[in-house]
Amino acid sequence: MVTKLSILIFVLLSLFSFGFVVSREFGINLNTSASGIEFPQHPSFNVVSSSTNSGCNHVKSTSMLTREEQTSQDAQPKEAVKFHLRHRSAGKTREVKNSVFESTSRDLGRIQTLHTRIVDKKNQNSVSRLGEKTVISSQFELSGKLMATLESGVSHGSGEYFMDVFVGTPPKHFSLILDTGSDLNWIQCVPCYDCFEQNGPYYDPKDSSSFTNITCHDPMCHLVSSPDPPQPCKTENQTCPYYYWYGDSSNTTGDFALETFSVNLTTPSGNSEIKKVENVMFGCGHWNRGLFHGAAGLLGLGKGPLSFSSQLQSLYGHSFSYCLVNRNSNSGISSKLIFGEDKELLKHPNLNFTSLVGGKENPAETFYYVQIKSIIVGDQVLKIPEETWSMSPQGVGGTIIDSGTTLSYFVEPAYEMIKEAFVNKVKGYPLIQDFPILRPCYNVSGVENLELPSFGITFSDGAVWNFPVENYFIKLDPEDIVCLAILGTPNSAMSIIGNYQQQNFHILYDTKRSRLGYAPTNCADA
Repeated sequence: MVTKLSILIFVLLSLFSFGFVVSREFGINLNTSASGIEFPQHPSFNVVSSSTNSGCNHVKSTSMLTREEQTSQDAQPKEAVKFHLRHRSAGKTREVKNSVFESTSRDLGRIQTLHTRIVDKKNQNSVSRLGEKTVISSQFELSGKLMATLESGVSHGSGEYFMDVFVGTPPKHFSLILDTGSDLNWIQCVPCYDCFEQNGPYYDPKDSSSFTNITCHDPMCHLVSSPDPPQPCKTENQTCPYYYWYGDSSNTTGDFALETFSVNLTTPSGNSEIKKVENVMFGCGHWNRGLFHGAAGLLGLGKGPLSFSSQLQSLYGHSFSYCLVNRNSNSGISSKLIFGEDKELLKHPNLNFTSLVGGKENPAETFYYVQIKSIIVGDQVLKIPEETWSMSPQGVGGTIIDSGTTLSYFVEPAYEMIKEAFVNKVKGYPLIQDFPILRPCYNVSGVENLELPSFGITFSDGAVWNFPVENYFIKLDPEDIVCLAILGTPNSAMSIIGNYQQQNFHILYDTKRSRLGYAPTNCADA
């Protein structure tokens, strides 16, 4: 009881703090630097690269292609690559209630993060910095299916998913958070001057023969945000410092570099072999702060040029998809992450598409926006003003789909109207008053077959996304309580479709056709 009470007090204090910070962030200008912290003089920011393959050689190693050359490559068919995602072992499971509360607290901080990054235009790295005709591509060809592991973070109080990667030569294993809401790939690196606790040792570039620093004179260095104030580029082989800011206390600072990422390849014959992906741009982080739940860093799947998915487009084309099993399912059941065109998914009879919107003015836009028109609860289309879902001329608001946020969050007045609609339509179950965080909540003790109103989203292009009840109500055992797994954000913030609502849907991100696909799927059998 003491433990639960402590957690509730912590969450409530976090919410109070979040409300204060949001009112500050959303309402006034910040008289702070872009970084918000004062940087120490990182020795490696002012030293020459230890690699002999520095300087302009990096341009050749990453194959800087013209748009005509890239178009020619895009015309060639790409093989799909498939990653397997798994849960933590059953011995590490946590009480669902506590996990949800902790995930919700982190979600709220993340929403502040995403909003502030948009308002302050942080990390807006454009391909145009490299010149209008320059596109980054990689120089490798793979076929078959790539198999790796992605774990649910529920055992750590996290709603994120973790992916196992092997970095360096010889390859060493690291667990990275998968995030469609950011671009930069980074891992904690030796020397680690200010790092969070992770499972396993830090990555040490001295142990890898394939590590190569990117110099501050290299065009690729312009793809990353530099520390504030910018570090002067004094010598030809000086390393490229980066700073990536997540809006709250989370950030990473270090050297921008190239490295080999190794992956498991399952051949058409079913055999397993290791394939190497060379010259992946990533951040070697020496100062890293935030709640990353034991991960070694982050693997970005955003739309920007630095993300893992963008860097691998010459391999798999312009689409990727994932199918997330229930976060509380058996630890031996795998989720899936697929790079490339999944032919089986495209044949799915219930596959629907809605348009990805925004980002046309900025080709490096990170987030995947969709345009909501209305919400349906039961058979009722809620009378939510359409402008509630619109993005402002300053790029504030709108709706994104995000793998790094657990629950779904809708802006006012939409959230209040959704909540009220459920309260009015749910009959036969006692309403629990004053339950922390989530509302409404109901006592369902002794109930075997729940009967709750349906829930769906209608998009502006006519597409409709209907959800099973387990994707928008969450059961908190052992109390026999079910709660609406949707929360609200301030009017000026964005709305987010989180990974809890995406469970048991095969989600397709197709950036070439600017569309989002979703198909109801038993992901355990996919």
